[in-house]
Amino acid sequence: MEYDGSGYMGFQLQRDQPTIQGEIEKSLNKFTGENIRIRGASRTDSGAHAKGQVVDFLTQSANKVELYPPGLNFYLQQDIRVQAAYRMTPEFHSRKGAHSRTYEYHILNRQWPSPLGRNSRFWVRAPLDSDKMAEAAKQLVGTHDFRALAPGFDPDRSAVRTVYRWEVRRLNDNVVIECEASGFLRHLIRRANALLIEIGKGKWPVDQVRRVLMDQGSEKIEWTSAPACGLCLMKVSYPNFWSQVCTENETD
Repeated sequence: MEYDGSGYMGFQLQRDQPTIQGEIEKSLNKFTGENIRIRGASRTDSGAHAKGQVVDFLTQSANKVELYPPGLNFYLQQDIRVQAAYRMTPEFHSRKGAHSRTYEYHILNRQWPSPLGRNSRFWVRAPLDSDKMAEAAKQLVGTHDFRALAPGFDPDRSAVRTVYRWEVRRLNDNVVIECEASGFLRHLIRRANALLIEIGKGKWPVDQVRRVLMDQGSEKIEWTSAPACGLCLMKVSYPNFWSQVCTENETD
């Protein structure tokens, strides 16, 4: 599924707040007549977007699976759209079963902002050295304890995550930071990308990323998270996904 998260307080359900999960569950109730609780592959931040979010849920509805995209889209707001639906085996879990999640962070790097895509790109006036950003991003790849980049993370939980890719590319005025990992700590992507942006401005040396990771938070961190508007969940990957898809003739 895809959504523009500009008008929502993130994916996860919150009392008296507009959320992606809340809108999907309301549309499911209207379409199936059931009160359904969904699970999402990634709990995207307030204001962040998705091109490849995956959710799963249990239902007793007799509706054919191909009716779910048009049925749910009929009730959903125009900034949320279901693109495909599959009937899965009972073992499928959109969050726990994911092998990796891929995000992109979009930056408009020029003197003046643009009214086009203003809710999906972070405008940075200062010239960015994307080559230095790309070199610094390589230091995030591998298995690390990312606690220093996730202030407030539960000290009793492991902050170790495995990053498969963290790349930076430029096309004219647009800079895209793409990262793929087994999982991300809350605000880790925006925090790390903010650091890469500061390196791109020349505020810190390229090896600042390694120094922060090795320090594990004892050194004062003097930067904030990059705004959520530039962040988009692009893809969630699963091992043997298609082997978990049921046909209409298969029973649960």
